[in-house]
Amino acid sequence: MISRSTIDRVFESARVEEVIGEFVQLKKAGSNFKGLSPFTDEKSPSFMVSPVKQIWKDFSTGKGGNAISFLMEHEHYSYPEAIKWLAKKYNIEIEETAQTDEQKAQMNERESMFLVSKFAKDYFHDLLLNSNTGKAIGLSYFKERGFTDEIIKKFDLGYCLDEWDNFTKASLNKGYDLKYLAATGLTIVKENKQFDRFKGRVLFPIHSMSGRILGFGGRILKTDKKAAKYLNSPESDIYHKSKILYGIFQAKKEIAKQDNCYLVEGYTDVISFNQSGIENVVASSGTALTSDQIRLVNRLTKNITVLFDSDAAGIRASIRGIDLILEQGMNVKVVQFPDGEDPDSFAKSHTNSELKEFLENASQDFINFKVSLLLKSTDNDPIKKAGVIRDIVTSISKIPDSIQREVYIQECSRIMEISERVLFSELAQLLKKEVSDQKKKIAIASKKNQDPNQPPPEYFAELAKSQMGVVKGGAVSYNKIDELSILEKEIIRILLLFGNEEVDFLEEVITVDEDGKETITSRVYKNTVSAEIYVHLHDDEIEFSNKTFQEIYTEIIHQINQSDSLNIDDLVTHQNPTLATTVTSILMDEEKHQLSNWERKNIFVTKATEVLYKAVNDSVYNLRRVLIGKKIEELLKEAKENQSSSLDLEMIKDYTSLKIKLFQKLNRVV
Repeated sequence: MISRSTIDRVFESARVEEVIGEFVQLKKAGSNFKGLSPFTDEKSPSFMVSPVKQIWKDFSTGKGGNAISFLMEHEHYSYPEAIKWLAKKYNIEIEETAQTDEQKAQMNERESMFLVSKFAKDYFHDLLLNSNTGKAIGLSYFKERGFTDEIIKKFDLGYCLDEWDNFTKASLNKGYDLKYLAATGLTIVKENKQFDRFKGRVLFPIHSMSGRILGFGGRILKTDKKAAKYLNSPESDIYHKSKILYGIFQAKKEIAKQDNCYLVEGYTDVISFNQSGIENVVASSGTALTSDQIRLVNRLTKNITVLFDSDAAGIRASIRGIDLILEQGMNVKVVQFPDGEDPDSFAKSHTNSELKEFLENASQDFINFKVSLLLKSTDNDPIKKAGVIRDIVTSISKIPDSIQREVYIQECSRIMEISERVLFSELAQLLKKEVSDQKKKIAIASKKNQDPNQPPPEYFAELAKSQMGVVKGGAVSYNKIDELSILEKEIIRILLLFGNEEVDFLEEVITVDEDGKETITSRVYKNTVSAEIYVHLHDDEIEFSNKTFQEIYTEIIHQINQSDSLNIDDLVTHQNPTLATTVTSILMDEEKHQLSNWERKNIFVTKATEVLYKAVNDSVYNLRRVLIGKKIEELLKEAKENQSSSLDLEMIKDYTSLKIKLFQKLNRVV
């Protein structure tokens, strides 16, 4: 079978708008794309693609899903065929293997590392905000840097006490295994001693694109020549420095919306820009830019603007990164800050409008930047100038698109005052060499992978079976759509969209005195939406009548029990295609209003987060109301068939009374 690692690489590399763009003409619509349905003959676009969520939905047919499901629907591929098509498109080598018990155990170990990392993030953040030492040292440092409470919370900033094993002891007391503390690098274990890696440092948690904690960056606050100023988590099964960008989780929506990503070097650059109102910014976290990092941005936009310090090191790093960005077929611009300034300091010393104006005016195309930069070092020396031209043509050769290459050659010819013929000749030699090198690599790779084993057909038998007649219109096909199904879907929708949101809930507390007099008081308490819904459904022992909704709900509760939060990506890429398609269909429903441009018609839709408390309560109360109504119908039918007993009548009376109370809570007429 196709290995899980291959499937993961395919999902990480594939851009849903890029895949669908090969079959459907898409146009930008806010942070999304829209187009005409490929499944029906229509004149007004009803087909929506979300680069941020990496999902699509066709509102004319109800179909929806991810890149895999689109190929299965449009091209009628099987699941493994779709994976192979995408692997070929993104040059991913397919590994086909049976999953061993050891591999299954490794997956569980990765999950344990994620749990430890999340606990660490919460612990360090709490110390920063609520401990006397944390506030006096860590919080005061961030305040001196000009960071607001909102921005500190947004990036989950933290502090580790300057004690040898404060965090380690706290983790062990909470039941976390030392094995995973060491595996994530949070605790350093030497012989019989163990101590905190980040002692005495303020901390910058590093999130994955879906929001999971992968590692930390820590800055020391005291002067110590022997200690590194910045210290990162070591490489581990969940943290690969070269494959993640700091701030990508917070920036992904704005990157897609602005169709541009600002690339900076450090943590504080990202945070300062966010505080100045520029949220589409990420950092390479002090490491040289890599192809994997660029591919993360490529999932959200084709445009990168590189911001770098005016010092020599910053310039060299930017030049190296430009060629890598061009290789990915992306458009790159460059902004150079004035002498002595970096993105962090410039953002702090200028107003938000001044910063935005500077970025817009100082942004220049990579070829103009390279020419202006490299020509300074030639001193009018013809040989050095020839070297600069060669350097620029080498960058142009990295661009996959032939039309773009030609345009840049013409621009280089104009700026450098050299004939296009000479430049095209140099370009042709570079491309010929690249093709030759590529052939050699393919030849070597083919020798290593002769006669690959075909995946066993039974592996995807269940997946293929579940595609036949179960999924219709992007959601589960029902023989009869009744009120219960609608209400169950609404609860799933709220969980998917707002499950991690923390909301103020109201609880009525009834107390009875010695005389039997009831007193009703109210108390406000905080809870996450997912936890609140779980408590209500668990207390009433409610199960969904719809099988797919029940499976989704079970997956959601399992995630929450494992990590206290919901990870939508795991549901969107779930191996059960019925489950994944239903989830993506529900997620895309909220984007539907963009097709109508209500705001342009001065019709403003109330944000769901503004009425979330009511939405949660109404969904639960309505579900109870319908279930109680069905129970009353059953009891009345039994009473009619078997001649009513006093017990039956009493039960009907009790259920009817409960139903009336629910109607009152919902402000509905019985």
